[in-house]
Amino acid sequence: MSDSRLHNLTPQQAWQMMQDDPRTVLVDIRSSMEFLFVGHPKGAVHVPWIDEPDWTVNPHFVTDIRKLLLGGSICTIDEGCAPVILICRSGKRSLEAGKVLLEGGFMRVFHIDEGFEGDLDDDHHRSTLGGWRYHDLPWEQC
Repeated sequence: MSDSRLHNLTPQQAWQMMQDDPRTVLVDIRSSMEFLFVGHPKGAVHVPWIDEPDWTVNPHFVTDIRKLLLGGSICTIDEGCAPVILICRSGKRSLEAGKVLLEGGFMRVFHIDEGFEGDLDDDHHRSTLGGWRYHDLPWEQC
């Protein structure tokens, strides 16, 4: 079923989707420390997938996202359900979390395949090969 698979987006495609459909919800699933101190996309809502102090998967993740979308009620016959875009550091956690959302009944789930900071380069630095920040999309930090 094509509407129940996780869709990969580039950071630019995600930004464009947010501009085209104001119902789109961008969820930053990184830890609280990453969200606050590394920075995050402007307009992103923070719902951690794994967070301190225990560093275990959030057992309430699907429920938290459902609450964010008002119980999934942001759906219309004409336009379908609001898109949910997940972002993490490099696209690995968001892929895992997205699959869990699909299993939880969400229909329009996307993940940013480069994440916020992208993969490590040869010098073990991030934000040099890809990611939201690399592509100079709007972001902020504390």
